[in-house]
Amino acid sequence: MARLAQTAGLTDVQREILSTVRDFVDKEIIPVATELEHRDEYPQDIVDGLKELGLFGLMIPEEYGGLGESLLTYALCVEEIARGWMSVSGIINTHFIVAYMLKQHGTQEQKDHFLPRMALGEVRGAFSMSEPALGSDVSAISSKAVKDGDDYVLDGQKMWLTNGGTSTLVAVLVRSDEGHPEGTAPHKSMTTFLVEKEPGFGEVRPGLTIPGKIDKMGYKGVDTTELIMDGLRIPADRVLGGTTGRGFYQMMDGVEVGRVNVAARGCGVAQRAFELGVSYAQQRHTFGKAIAQHQAIQFKLAEMATKVEAAHAMMVNAARKKDSGERNDLEAGMAKYLASEYCKEVVEDAFRIHGGYGFSKEYEIERLYREAPMLLIGEGTAEIQKMIIGRRLLEEYRLQG
Repeated sequence: MARLAQTAGLTDVQREILSTVRDFVDKEIIPVATELEHRDEYPQDIVDGLKELGLFGLMIPEEYGGLGESLLTYALCVEEIARGWMSVSGIINTHFIVAYMLKQHGTQEQKDHFLPRMALGEVRGAFSMSEPALGSDVSAISSKAVKDGDDYVLDGQKMWLTNGGTSTLVAVLVRSDEGHPEGTAPHKSMTTFLVEKEPGFGEVRPGLTIPGKIDKMGYKGVDTTELIMDGLRIPADRVLGGTTGRGFYQMMDGVEVGRVNVAARGCGVAQRAFELGVSYAQQRHTFGKAIAQHQAIQFKLAEMATKVEAAHAMMVNAARKKDSGERNDLEAGMAKYLASEYCKEVVEDAFRIHGGYGFSKEYEIERLYREAPMLLIGEGTAEIQKMIIGRRLLEEYRLQG
């Protein structure tokens, strides 16, 4: 293992887990990632391997059959997996967000029902906030839940649902005006519903349709879909936490975990791009010597490595802050913002080092070049992160008197 992106203060158990994941990435993911990505093929064998390793239960408490590990351990595993193929890290990310939301906010019945099967990977989680017309404006959600006897009836269209086809449990955020009078702040009239469904596309349960995969520039292999609800009936006991009106806060808590995950993905992709760049620079010769011996390339490698280190340090800090039980929206926002921006820059520098060969699909850097932009958008754009960071800084540094 290279010197970059090392983490101090890990336990023996954490180091053993990371070593196992790293070996799996090197042997089972990197050799096949580019071929599967070019075919936009779901990596079923890789996912089965992750199940065998117990990674779907990494953060689920031991009492529910999981490993009970920390967010830091999870983030470091995500970093390793994204180094192999970012799409695989996306497959487990939404699963972990839903498991985390259940652990933190679910009723005891909901935890008992879902978490043991989620730990085994038998139930696969996805979550859904975005809609076709709202982008980052979560308060503008128009999908609705209306109380009807002992059930709620959900209607509306959701967008950008990662694992929409392969998941069997979706946490869906909708507006629920029942019990919340007109004029209530939008974020106080939202509810998260736990929607069970069959895997696949088309009508996956009465009133719920997953139309098919969205064709994307990168981030292939993992299925990204729409979700259409038309008279979808959900029993009241599938309101996350058992009480309506708390969905926005539950989702934002989950998104903080997701932002650490996206930061970790950025770190992993950037590290792989650096590895590819520094390796190619020592193999490619121009003007009688390896291009790594040219000062211009050395400067580029120095900048790339520094960005990899800086992003990793901020990601680790954000994860540790969340693990401590403290509020970490500032740290998570900073880590997500920096890691995704630096990832884009490191990948582009590695692409430039490869010259014309970087434009060829035979070289791995071409795939990374198409994958990196997703990190600029996922779990909140750079502009959203800056808003979060700016507001939190003003809270911390508010003038007195």
